[in-house]
Amino acid sequence: MRLVSLTASNTEILWALGQLPSLVGVDDHSDFPAEVAQIPRVGPDLQINLERVEGLRPDLVLASLSVPGMERVVEGLVQRRLPHLVLDPQSLSDVYADIERVAERLEVAPRGRQVVAAMRQRIAQARGRLPNWVRPPRVMVEWWPRPVIVAGRKSWVTGMLEALGAVNAFAGLDLRSKPLLPEEIEAAQPDLILVSWCGAKKLRPELVLKRGLEVPALRNGQVFALPEAYLGRPGPRLAEGVQRLAGLLGQPPSAWGYAAGRPAS
Repeated sequence: MRLVSLTASNTEILWALGQLPSLVGVDDHSDFPAEVAQIPRVGPDLQINLERVEGLRPDLVLASLSVPGMERVVEGLVQRRLPHLVLDPQSLSDVYADIERVAERLEVAPRGRQVVAAMRQRIAQARGRLPNWVRPPRVMVEWWPRPVIVAGRKSWVTGMLEALGAVNAFAGLDLRSKPLLPEEIEAAQPDLILVSWCGAKKLRPELVLKRGLEVPALRNGQVFALPEAYLGRPGPRLAEGVQRLAGLLGQPPSAWGYAAGRPAS
């Protein structure tokens, strides 16, 4: 089967399913695993060269609406009558379901179940190393700095945080993401801020520390960078993202300004 992936997350799903030998085209942002560097490129995710995609004679094109604006690319696939599968995950459970859905489409369903099981196990192990907090840490995930755009409830990062006993500071926003005013950030009082700017060449948490907001994260210096590859790509590497999150959350309780209970069993 000849496969084309239009997002980095889809490329990584295909990698986890053992389908790299069938991948004949990828978007310009796909950078993992290293072997994808040798695969023909079809353009940036929002500016896919559909003529080039069609020329690769794909049996299946994998698109994803997790990239805002990809609806136009999907319309182009429909117009050209190219066989395609569109993923549109919001929750962590959706990510698991999408991996199994792709596996079924490619007739490797057992491999899909194995990938999901391995992700769940890895996440459970990360949780087992953390304490049971008296109050769950409130975490803000920042997708972009100007304007400040954060992950809302309808984001897989909500499930990633909950799996570790923490909470999304903006879980009250019933959407995927939202630009915020400084006063909205102060009202949420995040204990920790994760800088995971999508598409940025360099992450600079020091810029967040200079904002002068009255929130615990800034008072206690709890602002960290976590590459978008581990938070912003709804695929198998989110499990590693949870592990990295656990490493940041598993600090001495005094760093949060409140007590922690005994380690989770």
